[in-house]
Amino acid sequence: MTELPPKPPNSDDAPSPEAIETILRSLRQKQGNWVEWGKACQQLQKAGYAPQAIFEATGFEPIQQNQIIVGSQVYASLEKAGASEAVRSHYANRGSEILYELRLLTQSERATAAELILSHKLDADDAREVARAIKDFSRFRTLPAGFSEHPGDAIAYQCWKLARQNTDLQERSRLIAKGLKFAHTETARQQVEQLLVDFTVVSKRPAPSLPFYRLESEEELPRLVPVVGEMPLTAADIQAVPLVEETEPFRLVKFAGEQAWVPLPGWQVVLSAEDPVAILCNSDRLPNQANTAPGPVLVIVDRSQRKWDSNSYFVVDSSDQIEFQWFETEPDVRLLGRVIVIVRPKRIVDEEVTKDSWQIDE
Repeated sequence: MTELPPKPPNSDDAPSPEAIETILRSLRQKQGNWVEWGKACQQLQKAGYAPQAIFEATGFEPIQQNQIIVGSQVYASLEKAGASEAVRSHYANRGSEILYELRLLTQSERATAAELILSHKLDADDAREVARAIKDFSRFRTLPAGFSEHPGDAIAYQCWKLARQNTDLQERSRLIAKGLKFAHTETARQQVEQLLVDFTVVSKRPAPSLPFYRLESEEELPRLVPVVGEMPLTAADIQAVPLVEETEPFRLVKFAGEQAWVPLPGWQVVLSAEDPVAILCNSDRLPNQANTAPGPVLVIVDRSQRKWDSNSYFVVDSSDQIEFQWFETEPDVRLLGRVIVIVRPKRIVDEEVTKDSWQIDE
């Protein structure tokens, strides 16, 4: 295995070399359980080591590091929420991929969701649906008639709602059966059972399309250049300008300090924004993207636009993490800003060919 690089700069709080070697050894030999592995990976990342360097030294891939780090944090919240010994014992040995899906829930919601998932023996895909159902259900100002705050009723409500909107009898029956399976209270069960005799279809309002735009030409990829100042200037002024390094695929630029800038074309929607900010993420973090290939995107949000609009997506605070949501009706949550445009990186067919201008000219 490759050793980790020397202790990074500005990492005075990092573990000692002896402690680092102990952590590395435990990860290489997979000592302890996955929760301890997640804590160990987090220690190394907090000490300033990149996920790729940790992978080369331990064999834990970056995506796996992220899963077990987040999963171990969720596991810790189960302990704080007073989850049962049976639940904690089960997830201490397996289930990092399941607990990872519960990351957007509150501490108490995670505990009840984890217990429900265990009792029904659900997998990670099912856990993702459970988490989404609970999160959507928690946004109601008043609970829907007949349904309680229990996660089982939250899933039953989701099935009830989807079944009422479905005209396909086979799919409708599947949703009703699923709702009856998870319904926790008798009143919730009665609400779902009512659909067996009530075949009224409630039309579903389609969600608006996400505002995607792909960069296509070089003119749309400006380059940021640091400004030295206004003449007259000295050689020392010029030398004081820090080296600018661009990070693909959006040419993100960082200077000294924590602030960073990213170049955007002068589209009208960007120019008219009063307080725009950029958020880097993967497209699978966006709603309604289940059938598209994931990839890096840049989400531009206007923080000045915080008034609900049924034709727009918004950024909301979800258990100390932001997420993007569309609301059919005015929500009882604080809106942090409206999504005004989502940018995909420029698609390059052959990067090696584009480096040789003579090949492009031909």
